[in-house]
Amino acid sequence: MAFVPIGRLEDIAPLGARRFKRVDGVEIAVFRTGTDTVFALRDKCPHKGGPLSQGIVFGESVACPLHNWCIGLADGHAAAPDEGVVERFAVKLEGGMVLLDPDSGVAEKRSCSPIAVASAP
Repeated sequence: MAFVPIGRLEDIAPLGARRFKRVDGVEIAVFRTGTDTVFALRDKCPHKGGPLSQGIVFGESVACPLHNWCIGLADGHAAAPDEGVVERFAVKLEGGMVLLDPDSGVAEKRSCSPIAVASAP
């Protein structure tokens, strides 16, 4: 992993976000929670592509500003009943500096097991 410093923690407002753009144009949102935990997600809601960096951060989630989909900051998954996942990136704090690995993007599919359907008698 190649972490790069992107600023100090206090550069991101509590319950806020800052947006960064990779050389290839991918936009990454770095979020700060009320407990000073940082998370990084692609700045694009899985629903209609809304800018998550402009959403409302609460707990460890962000609400998309377009249609209020709630996305988990830790895993990038939309809260049920909505479905979708956002690419997430490795981010960490060291000595008050926020470090991001802009090439570490991961979008995991949530695994589901089939629901058993009872047959009619």
